Amino acid sequence: MSLLIRDLNFSDEADYRAASNEFVGSGFDWSAPLEPQLAWTEYVATVHAWSRGESLPPGWVPVTTRIAEWDGVVAGRLSVRHELNDFLAHVGGHIGYGVRPAFRRRGIATALLRDGLEIARRAGVAKVLVTCRDDNIGSATVIERCGGVCRDTVEHPDGGQPMRRYDIVLSPA
Repeated sequence: MSLLIRDLNFSDEADYRAASNEFVGSGFDWSAPLEPQLAWTEYVATVHAWSRGESLPPGWVPVTTRIAEWDGVVAGRLSVRHELNDFLAHVGGHIGYGVRPAFRRRGIATALLRDGLEIARRAGVAKVLVTCRDDNIGSATVIERCGGVCRDTVEHPDGGQPMRRYDIVLSPA
């Protein structure tokens, strides 16, 4: 069994769309909202542009998107926001990740978060905010395993589950 965390590419379309469909109705957005409106090649190019701070939708911040590939199958997704806007500072955080249900409990979420911390460090972030739903014990465990210290729990502005907010202090790059 092998795990590779890498940038999204043109050959990932079928797996990525299948993963996105697995999360419909779960309250977790696997893919960015523009994805259904763009051809796959345009979507991949757009995601790469966002990491450079280009072509960002209004109110968005630069974001790096990567995937976890488990034995050749897209198993997880990582988003690293290089800075925070008001919403991200409240409930979204710098790093978001998701693992497809069939691939959970294999260390993929921990590997994604560790990769995200390195990306954040290279982007100059000194203290990373990572959030998870208060009832998501698996994600809370991953965050704590990666050095997260729970700051507080806040209400979600959309009325959803309360969110735990964790800080992870990074050493300089």
